[in-house]
Amino acid sequence: MIKYLMEKGVLTTEKQNFLLFDMTTHPLTNNNIKQRLIKKVQEAVLDKWVNDPHRMDKRLLALIYLAHASDVLENAFAPLLDEQYDLATKRVRQLLDLDPEVECLKVNTSEVLWAVVATFTK
Repeated sequence: MIKYLMEKGVLTTEKQNFLLFDMTTHPLTNNNIKQRLIKKVQEAVLDKWVNDPHRMDKRLLALIYLAHASDVLENAFAPLLDEQYDLATKRVRQLLDLDPEVECLKVNTSEVLWAVVATFTK
């Protein structure tokens, strides 16, 4: 995946020194993309919250779950005001508390999405 993102010009390769080791890292070439994604996630759990995961954009819902699994959701919410931060984390907690096995049985749902959610949240 990293190779594909490098070919598309999204990532670049750098060597960084982490105490004793030189590590290859892959920073973004354009920080605007990252900021747009952060803004999308923030809006999804604040301004555009629909209170029903089945009515949310599936890609955005997947992004929220994957950001949580990657432990970067906290960073996305860091610039928010305290009230916004509390509300955003509360709503993400609501999503995380859903049972993927129950959600995948509902009408007009994406079974694949909920199977992936089940994998990442266990």
